[in-house]
Order: sequence, then structure tokens, then C-alpha cells
Amino acid sequence: MAKIKTSYFCQNCGAQSAKWIGRCPACGEWNTYVEEVIQREEANTVAAWKPVSTSRQVASKPKPLSEISFEAESRIVTNDQELNRVLGGGIVPGSLILIGGEPGIGKSTLMLQIAMSLKNQRVLYVSGEESELQIKMRAERLGTNHNNCFILTETGTQNIFKQIEQLQPELLVVDSIQTLHSAFIESGAGSISQVRECTAELLKYAKESGTPVFLIGHITKEGNLAGPKILEHMVDTVLQFEGDRHMTYRILRTTKNRFGSTSELGIYEMQGSGLRQVNNPSEILISQREEHLSGISIGATLEGNRPLLIEVQSLVSPATYGTPQRSSTGYDAKRLNMLLAVLEKRGGFKLGTQDVFLNIAGGLKVEDPAIDLAVCASILSSFDDLAIPSTTCFAAEVGLSGEIRAVNRIENRISEAEKLGFKEIYISKFNVKGLDLKGRGIKIHTVSKLEEVLSGLFG
Repeated sequence: MAKIKTSYFCQNCGAQSAKWIGRCPACGEWNTYVEEVIQREEANTVAAWKPVSTSRQVASKPKPLSEISFEAESRIVTNDQELNRVLGGGIVPGSLILIGGEPGIGKSTLMLQIAMSLKNQRVLYVSGEESELQIKMRAERLGTNHNNCFILTETGTQNIFKQIEQLQPELLVVDSIQTLHSAFIESGAGSISQVRECTAELLKYAKESGTPVFLIGHITKEGNLAGPKILEHMVDTVLQFEGDRHMTYRILRTTKNRFGSTSELGIYEMQGSGLRQVNNPSEILISQREEHLSGISIGATLEGNRPLLIEVQSLVSPATYGTPQRSSTGYDAKRLNMLLAVLEKRGGFKLGTQDVFLNIAGGLKVEDPAIDLAVCASILSSFDDLAIPSTTCFAAEVGLSGEIRAVNRIENRISEAEKLGFKEIYISKFNVKGLDLKGRGIKIHTVSKLEEVLSGLFG
């Protein structure tokens, strides 16, 4: 009988050690190392996934790169346009996709909704967290149902592969990877070694059968995906489902994608009947207000290939206590301090004794420098208590000397502003080269200095 081999794993970050240690050298957490069995069982176990047909297996001998035939990938296009955009055009056959998010954010609802929307594909939804009755109740609430979506409540991977061999699904959803356990590993479900082994078995199944697999994963209290870091390296795509569960809007963001861009995002609205796709997010990111309020400006930004118009809100008030406060939500605090210094040095505004609070409406986190001008306009609007016209927007970067710098893809930003009914937009004059200004229904102000923007807005 083979000697049982054990090792110690950090339950927080997945680091491995040959012996128990009190503090993890990788993440710095205390008392997180747990002993786990890493020796595979060799007897009394059912074999893992074995492909039914060997014709689909990749040849083991090496081939010259010039002899490998390339064909355009045929993706599975779903009815969810937001998911198609995030994945790069659809689901790639044989891909392993991991989706993570906070508890109650809507991961299971999203995947069940997608599973039931694929009416032409046989889908197997494996749940280790809910019973068949609970999934049926959710399906009734979503209001869509068909006979090609099969539900399996099972946590053992060997039993799951038995059912897969009989059903031959065209798409597999696993909810969640932390609930599965393999007979090859003696540790409990959710442990580092179990998560790694179960993911490896599902990866082998996906690549050899050509079936796409969705894995739902838990996250830690820091917001990172639970389990070993190698989990994110093994999968093809990592999706993050973000948002406040007390609010209605959700954001599906890509952090890794081997078959598409990692800068795309999808926006959903949580309703009683499930998740609704938000095809025009600019309408929800701009508040509908009846009166003109100071401290509000509209900036044109880009998320991947999608132009968005977002609302920037500022509040500037005299510092009650000795040290002025600088607070930002959804925007880089260091960049905010830089813009405040530019306004004080180049514009002559005494902001050193003022509390400044900045908020990006809608819960978005924006890193695009093109909203610099909108941030400056919003701050000065609140400082002077003068409202900016609600039909005016901004798309430019602000330099340290107060110059207005050009930004990329300005035509897309202008077209989105024009489509939403804006009458004026301020851009850098260095963006005018090659830009057709004729025949547009929006007035384009080209400026080169911050003073020109301020005189045009506030006189």
C-alpha cells in the first residue's frame, strides 16, 4: 500500500508548505494552514472522465506550425447580448469559463437564465448548493422554460461524468466548483486540493469533448476568487459579477479572456423576473433631474468598444476641521489630488481649504483619463455654486500645465453624445485633425487651455 502523502495549504491564498506554519508568508494571514491529503487513491475509485470517441482527441505527436490547419472558430451565440460582448462574440466550444461574485449578487440566476435561453442546445445544469425544487422555483420566477435544460443535483465528479456520458450535453454549468469533490482526493469539498483536482477533471472533459463549461466560484472577503491562484490560470476566461446586491444594477466584467478582449463589460438590471440586459447604459448612468444643480457634469468615457456617458458628481465645501478631506468613489484619489493642484496652480482657485467629495454615479469605476475635464468642471461648478447646462458634456484629458489633451476614439464619444440628445461637447483642439465637424447635430467646442473651458461655461 502506497504511503499517504500530505501537505499544508493556506485556506486564504492557496500557498503550499511541507509543514505547518503560523503565518502565511504569501498573504500574511495567521492560522490559515490546514493539512490535506495529496496522494491520489489507486483502488476502489471510479475512473475520471474518459471520452466516448477517441476521434476527437488531439494527436499526441508534435506537428510543425505551418502544417496546422486553421479554421474560423464557431462560437455559440446566446440570446444574451451582454454575455456575447463580454466573451468576445459568443461562447467558444471547449472553453472553461469561471464566473465569480459576492453571495446574492445573481450568479446562479444569470447562469440558469442563460441555460434556459439556449433552446437549440442540450444544457446540463449541475448544482451542489440547491435542490431540484429550489431550482424549479427560480425557473418559474424567471418565466422561461424548455425541455433541453437538464438539472442534476450532485457533488461527486465521478457520478457527474457518468450522467454526462449518457446525456452528452452541449453546454455544462457547475454551481459551484467549491461544492464538488473527487474520489481521488481524500480531503473535504472546498479545500485547495479538491478545487484544483475537480477543475483539472472538468478542464480535461472540456478540451477532449469540445463542450464549453461554466464554473461558478465563491470569493473571499477581500473580493478575490476563493481557492488556489492556479485556478485562474487553468481556466480560459474569468468573469467577475460586480455590484451592490442592495442596488438594481449589476456589471459583468472580464479579468481574463484567451479568446477576446479583457476591457469589455456587460450591464444588467436585477428585476423580480430575473436579470434584464441594459443595452444603452448611458441612460441609466445619467440621472433624470428636473432642475439644474451645481456640481454635476457629464463625461464621455469608453469601456472596451462601448462608449458611455457617465455623471460626475462633486461637493466642495469649506473644511470644518483643520485638515481638508479628499474623498472619491469610482475615481482614482491620486488623480483627483493632481487635478485639484492643477486647478489651484493654473486656474487660481483656492481649493486648499476646501473639502472635496467626488462620486461617479451608477457604481462604476472609471480609469479613462478622458473624464478629467468633466471632473474639473464638476468641482468648479460646486465651488462657485453655478450649474452646468444639462445638455453639455466633456471628453478630454487635463495635463499638469492646464492644457487640454486629446483622447482616443473621439468620434465614437461624439456620436454617443449626439445620440443621447446633448447639444454641446468640449474636446481638445488636437482631436480635430481628421475629424468631420460638418453635418452634426451637436455643437463641438475645441479648446486647448483650461481657462477657455471655464470662460465658456461660467463666463
